[in-house]
Amino acid sequence: MTDYRKLRVALLGAGAVGSQVAALLLRHGDELADRAGASLELAGIAVRDLEAPRETDLPKELFTTDAESLIVGADIVIELMGGIEPARTNILQAINSGADVVTANKALLATHGPEIFDAADQVGAQVYYEAAAAGAIPIIRPLRDSLAGDRVQRIMGIVNGTTNYILDRMDTEGAEFLDVLADAQALGYAESDPTADVDGYDAAQKAAILASLAFHTTVPLDSVHREGITRIDKTMMDAARHAGYVIKLLAVCERIAGDQESISVRVYPALVDRSHPLASVHGANNAVFVQAEAAGNLMFYGAGAGGVQTASAVLGDVVSAARRHIAGGVGVGESTRANMPIVPIGHVTTRYQITLEVADQPGVLATVAGILSEGRVSIATVEQTVTGEDAVTARLVIGTHKALENDLSETVDRLAASGVVQRVVSVLRVEGD
Repeated sequence: MTDYRKLRVALLGAGAVGSQVAALLLRHGDELADRAGASLELAGIAVRDLEAPRETDLPKELFTTDAESLIVGADIVIELMGGIEPARTNILQAINSGADVVTANKALLATHGPEIFDAADQVGAQVYYEAAAAGAIPIIRPLRDSLAGDRVQRIMGIVNGTTNYILDRMDTEGAEFLDVLADAQALGYAESDPTADVDGYDAAQKAAILASLAFHTTVPLDSVHREGITRIDKTMMDAARHAGYVIKLLAVCERIAGDQESISVRVYPALVDRSHPLASVHGANNAVFVQAEAAGNLMFYGAGAGGVQTASAVLGDVVSAARRHIAGGVGVGESTRANMPIVPIGHVTTRYQITLEVADQPGVLATVAGILSEGRVSIATVEQTVTGEDAVTARLVIGTHKALENDLSETVDRLAASGVVQRVVSVLRVEGD
């Protein structure tokens, strides 16, 4: 047997992901040692409650409530507690003690990433976070390493499995939002309080992480435009299907050309043409579509959540950290030197689908077209159907050419205030051209 150097691994957290990481470290220790070039010794597992039930049967002697003592002397610290504190304090302690850190904590990185990366840079440590953006999907390394010599133009991703599960069932089964949400909660896809998922907070955190990497720019979480899926209903789904689209909650990060190059980072439900690869992402899966200047179009697809799936990404980072320890040298810092400005949503240009309820009478369509034209919004398609038993109300579904978000927003307000529009049913952006 090869006599490998031993590296001490401290694990913080033993939830769904942490328990799987610990079990795999113990079960496949010899294989991981061969791949890493070092023996990975699980020194202990820090938890808040020693008596809490665990998903896997792990040796009781590994557990402790003293995270700080466990961190001291560790070569690699895996943080899987989640939340901001004490995760932030523990990670900074690990870095300052000379350990490399592996984390899946998207909320922490989205809010305190610059502080953590700067601390690691100061001491030559490395922070690994492949599991923070899209579960088991390898997207962090491709952006940070494989595409480091390229210019990423755009990222468009389904990065939240809960919302994709909900929207997919609404599309394929014609189900209502609240009914599918209840099923998602029963299956464990959604929390009892689903706000982080359905209101887009989770996806916004991941978008901030991906955009920071792709565009070498610090992206604060409050600069990410965020909309959720709670207003999506069966009528909107039916209209999207009829027009050849599917509705997906997308994280969109793109480079915007101009006198000064800038970036836009946003999360919202959007129409995606059914011929686009992202349209075929079903269930709770995730997918990230990357457009790069030289490499062209790339797509990364797979499980976006799940204990054992996310553990796979965590252990990949652990092996990378071990290899770095064996090779020696300082860690590679995060590149934010581009420091491009982040534009608000009003400066974004895209296509739209506007659905209106109007009085079914002569001259209405001309009035609507006039308001759109005055607002610098060009019509691409119009479909009119008569609704209601009295047949005096019509529904207009208007597809636009590309327009500036500010222009579109002001124009929709003018339509709502006009005498001919009874109700603005929905305004959805069209992505994936």
